[in-house]
Amino acid sequence: MGLLELFITASIPVLKTLLLTALGSYLALESVDILGEDARKHLNTVVFYVFNPALVSTNLAKTITSESMLKLWFMPINILITFIIGSVLGWILVIITRAPPHLRGLVVGCCAAGNLGNILLIMIPAICKEKGGPFGAPDVCHTYGMAYVSLSMAIGAIYLWSYVYNIVRLSSRRITIESGGKDISRESSTSDLGSCTEPLLSSTKEYSICEVPKEYSITEDHEEQHSLPCARTVTKSEVAIADKIKQKLTELFKKINLKIIFAPSTTGAIVGFTIGLIPEIRKLLIGEVAPLRVIQDSASLLGDGAIPALTLIVGGNLLRGLHGSGISKSLIFGIVVVRYIALPLTGILVIRGAHRIGLVHSDPLYQFVLLLQYAVPPAMNIGVITQLFGTGESECSVILLWTYSLASVSLTVWSTFFMWLVS
Repeated sequence: MGLLELFITASIPVLKTLLLTALGSYLALESVDILGEDARKHLNTVVFYVFNPALVSTNLAKTITSESMLKLWFMPINILITFIIGSVLGWILVIITRAPPHLRGLVVGCCAAGNLGNILLIMIPAICKEKGGPFGAPDVCHTYGMAYVSLSMAIGAIYLWSYVYNIVRLSSRRITIESGGKDISRESSTSDLGSCTEPLLSSTKEYSICEVPKEYSITEDHEEQHSLPCARTVTKSEVAIADKIKQKLTELFKKINLKIIFAPSTTGAIVGFTIGLIPEIRKLLIGEVAPLRVIQDSASLLGDGAIPALTLIVGGNLLRGLHGSGISKSLIFGIVVVRYIALPLTGILVIRGAHRIGLVHSDPLYQFVLLLQYAVPPAMNIGVITQLFGTGESECSVILLWTYSLASVSLTVWSTFFMWLVS
């Protein structure tokens, strides 16, 4: 294909996204008031708990197998690299621009987490359907492309809800504590989902080695090597050190909030992997003759509503960004530079280098998807996260407004270049 044909092919899926986003903005107008603020919040909850998990699980279950996982092992690493590089660049941006404390998590999240699911889920099928496309027969391109996009969406959801969710949560708690008149540096480590009030081990009690608490017990593999006479006792200082270690670990687990790792989208990814990778379960649910295919079909119907609903929500939120907010222009400009210049250039070096040393196989479509993961705009679900915590919503709307407005140009240009590069 010529450069002009590649440009047209790359622009079609971007235009589809822009049309849905524009419709969401129209429905959110005060004169229309179909997708007002309350309606968006309720729809947001449905997307978070129902549509997104169904979309992730059904696509993974249909397209991921043990054979495809062996070929796609580099993709989770590639997505992790995008998050690491984006986070580093995001923190540099926070330091340079001196971003407010309650926006630091949002800025880092926008730089680290790209739209690894919805944009690709629109772009790849649209590119595959184009006649004379660069990735071969449309049906073969669509089958393999959906496998790549499904894995990208699942891994991206896990990283997003286990990493970005927590850094935005911590930033929102900082501003909440500050507004309550407390010193930010004395931020409570209490988890959002509850606090642990049980006392730690008393430092005044001595334990015989035969009575060491379970958390400090020696493993069976080294029991013979480390067995000591029961007459030896553990001193107060040793117990105090153990108390400090346990306290630090407890505070770390509370701050990270590990329970969110099993957010609905992550749980949906686990279910999808389980169905796809276990042949016995796959035969029951997947296929035209599967006895329980009605379950998969019903979940697919729910999942089909995720992309339009989420895109409409983003469109409605973007309307609020038109009214402006307190976010500085330097922050917006920095995020645009990170996402649309620095990350794509880094991605070219990473993917070409990985291909040269044999870590990435030579499938052009696979390489194209890996490269696109560096060039997509910030994840739409960042807007969902800010709404869940009620902080940085207007700033997030402005960031998404500018990044998705420029995405129409950036994605088209980078997609054209990537298709030329891998072909």
